[in-house]
Amino acid sequence: MTTTQLACKCGKVHLDVQGRPFITTECHCNSCREAAQRLGGLPGAPAILADNGGTPFILYRKDRAHITQGAEHLKAFRLTPKSVTRRIVATCCNTPMFLEFKGGHWMSIYAALWPEADRPAMTIRTMTADRNDLPALDDSIPSGALHTAGFYAKLFGVWAAMGFRSPEVIVDGEINA
Repeated sequence: MTTTQLACKCGKVHLDVQGRPFITTECHCNSCREAAQRLGGLPGAPAILADNGGTPFILYRKDRAHITQGAEHLKAFRLTPKSVTRRIVATCCNTPMFLEFKGGHWMSIYAALWPEADRPAMTIRTMTADRNDLPALDDSIPSGALHTAGFYAKLFGVWAAMGFRSPEVIVDGEINA
């Protein structure tokens, strides 16, 4: 199994992923777009939105993604105090690293961490029903108004392969954006 080494913009935080992702997706939900705009407004933050307004993610099993350096720089960002989704940011340079759902067994890693030449291609768009006021998307990849049945089937298959475990990712502290 190959290991891909990813890093924040300044290189202080390293995240290693093993093997291949199980999904590459571009999320168009209101929450991902709002979070991307707010996190993108932090000083020095890299852009994470695609030109079409979606947020590209590369999904890995949590047991195949490891923070190998700089964990002390990671902080959580939530859109609201009750949000079950948290986005993890490397505060050394304000690089969004990944998104995680409470109790989830996968990590949605921001595709912008990969050099563009090495970035896995997106295979599906999700939550396109939230694009009410945005231009129509092209037909280059399949799009689902919500998450598709295939998307959920892959999530379930990965969870079963992990023995129905949901490893915890410990991050101390939160940021506001």
